[in-house]
Amino acid sequence: MKPLRLAAGAALSLLLSHAYGEQFYQTKTPYAPQQASASYQTAPAGYTAVYTQLLARHGSRGLSSFKTDLALYNLWQLAQQQDALSPLGRQLGPDIEAMIKANALLGYGVDGISKPGYGNETMQGVDEHTGLAQRLYARLPALFRDAEKDQRRIVVLSSGKDRAVDSAAFFSRALTAQQPGLVQLIDAGTDRTTLYFHKLNAKQDGVTPEATLAYQHWDQSDELKARKAAIHADPRLKAAALSTLGTLFSPAFIAALEQGHVSAANAGTRSYTSADGKFTTNITGDGDTKIGTATDAALALYELYAAAADMEAELKADFTEYVQPQQARVYAEAEDAVAFYEKGPGITENGDVTWRMAGALVADFFSEADAIAAGKPAHLAKLRFAHAEIVIPFASALGLKSMSEQLPRAATYSYDNSPWRGAQVAPMAANIQWDLYTNSAGRTLVRMLYNERETDFKPACDTARIAPASHFYDYQRLKRCYK
Repeated sequence: MKPLRLAAGAALSLLLSHAYGEQFYQTKTPYAPQQASASYQTAPAGYTAVYTQLLARHGSRGLSSFKTDLALYNLWQLAQQQDALSPLGRQLGPDIEAMIKANALLGYGVDGISKPGYGNETMQGVDEHTGLAQRLYARLPALFRDAEKDQRRIVVLSSGKDRAVDSAAFFSRALTAQQPGLVQLIDAGTDRTTLYFHKLNAKQDGVTPEATLAYQHWDQSDELKARKAAIHADPRLKAAALSTLGTLFSPAFIAALEQGHVSAANAGTRSYTSADGKFTTNITGDGDTKIGTATDAALALYELYAAAADMEAELKADFTEYVQPQQARVYAEAEDAVAFYEKGPGITENGDVTWRMAGALVADFFSEADAIAAGKPAHLAKLRFAHAEIVIPFASALGLKSMSEQLPRAATYSYDNSPWRGAQVAPMAANIQWDLYTNSAGRTLVRMLYNERETDFKPACDTARIAPASHFYDYQRLKRCYK
């Protein structure tokens, strides 16, 4: 059964979040707030909200490129030619074709998306950032009402990549719809240094920071390649793949795939025209994405299965028919394992190589808070829009519980030995918010929300809490703890 479209109500959103989690979409999980705002702790008496800042991942999107979908379709065509499809398998081809077309035309006719095609936000993504902005405004109405009088600026930054730029625009549009006078207070721009730090390079950015170079070296290292290969060689993954493919293809075709007699790549060109006939796009696969084993095919199908969860408005095909929950769990665990080593907390012996580059972003959060604590409230808010590759290392750099624990090199990530989950750390539109409050004596408090759930800073900073069970922290003590 295809998941229900996300609703605005917090209770239903929490219910849907649980349902999506059971579907194992991991970092492709559609966004839902993780706590009803009515249950947030209230600020201590005498304290007033004076500032808020945000880091958010872009909203739900389609496939990032024309790769696994075309490769899988080409594999399906080979099976069709060999009469090696089950009744369910015969349905798969048209559904992949529908997926390709939906991504090729994604964003056409949507106000705010300038270039339709792969990688764009879906209507779910638009809705996610619209709702996020509406709830932010509802949480801090007095803060925004006073903004026009005081002429404090709202800084809105993105990584510069289309879907992050669009997320910033959709969020800003929703925020200013609540209070039109805020439009004149917004300063919009791009900041690759803090919001695209994993891809910084000397040619485009003038310099490549040491922390980025270290990460890029790790990302291309033999150790990481070997770790990924070991994850994909897990017998449980192959067993799940054979089970998934067994409902779609004949045993002989699957055997031929496993023996190397059958393979497919994302080669070919397609052309699609919008329903109104006013937009046509031509797309060509580069041939670099290859399917040569049952595991390759199953993981390609899992990618489409997860992407479909973010395309409720654009795609009618139901990919949950092809991947059963127990199989999805195995694929999700493999995907989480790769992400854990690639950009998550990673290996203990490797130190902070996967998240040291987030240091500039952490410093920026504290710099903004410093200005407020020093009585220099030029900014009312700083709103940042980026990617999972930014959110995940940021959570590690902050040392957040269940999001930053490393594993020794001798261990291999699994759901049994690690609490780290992509669906919790970086679902679509994942966000970290810091609200700052001050009193008449000049004391500053900070409260963090992660995916709109009140969340503790790293355990070592518990002494900065204003009370043992409080989510409010004394800012100066918190800063000393982190510095």
